[in-house]
Amino acid sequence: MAGRFAQRPTRTTVRGGHVGVPAGAAGIPRQAAAPARVRRWVPEGPLDLGLVLGPLRRGPADPTFRAAADGSVWRASRTPAGPGTLRVRAYGGEVLGEAWGPGAEWLLDRLPEWLGAADEPEAFVPRHRVVALARHRRPGLRLTRTGLVLESLVPSVLEQKVTTDEAYRAWRLLVRKFGDRAPGPAGAGERPMFVMPAPRAWALIPSWEWHRAGVDDKRASTILRSVRVAARLEQAVGMPAVEAQARLEVVPGIGPWTSAEVVQRSHGAADAVTVGDLHLPGIVGWALAGDRYADDAEMLRLLEPYAGQRHRAARLILLSGNVPARRAPKMPRVDIGLL
Repeated sequence: MAGRFAQRPTRTTVRGGHVGVPAGAAGIPRQAAAPARVRRWVPEGPLDLGLVLGPLRRGPADPTFRAAADGSVWRASRTPAGPGTLRVRAYGGEVLGEAWGPGAEWLLDRLPEWLGAADEPEAFVPRHRVVALARHRRPGLRLTRTGLVLESLVPSVLEQKVTTDEAYRAWRLLVRKFGDRAPGPAGAGERPMFVMPAPRAWALIPSWEWHRAGVDDKRASTILRSVRVAARLEQAVGMPAVEAQARLEVVPGIGPWTSAEVVQRSHGAADAVTVGDLHLPGIVGWALAGDRYADDAEMLRLLEPYAGQRHRAARLILLSGNVPARRAPKMPRVDIGLL
């Protein structure tokens, strides 16, 4: 991203950051025909596509997400209407959305919510200088609301208690091998995009393929339990974020960390602060109180002035770049696929 701070790529900072457009990116092949659906939308106030849609990307090689050299952002999703590819461009105060596939109409109907139309950034009142400066420098930050649970749940489960690289690798390998090619021009060319597997396809992945992707039995079992009740979990989109988290946590293996990561994206939940994270408490503690050893309880205490907007406050802190220097060794990476 333009102007992104230089810091270590942790699980929280990568997900909370901005998607930059890579210089000289190969992009997407030119389309042979007009897209199936087109929608234009004028947002109220500033809008930064990279900031808004960035949390949906799971690593720089995510096969479901791409930031192209022309400034557009591409997303391949499995919607209730079927697979769909969405391309979003912003220029001149207007947003152009183009979509392909059976899910095209569904994606364009929800384009404003994906770009933060349901968010209320004006309700946020900074209480600390570091937060106020981050908000001033990132006026286009809005919280996306995808209306899709499973597409955020599966990669969040893969990220449980492993390094970022391990989780991103597992997501990339599994989606490319068992997912479907993205509809439209995004699914063509040398680097095609993919739509994540359907619930039944996840359930049919052999045990050795999870092993080859580096996914242990615990995380694989959590995903399998989740996809078996996928319809019930998707219904949580119509619930308040707190109730949606409670429904998700009924599934064994899904706790507060995972459920918060999901509703932040599916619901645009401004108050769903992530607890149980390895790095976030220390980052928030350092930025707000100079305490690099803060735990979850201390983090929640420091975020009390932002009740109702704690997730937004945490994202702004991550974007500020005000993080403590690393003193502890990195989490060891163990590739079980090599065992």
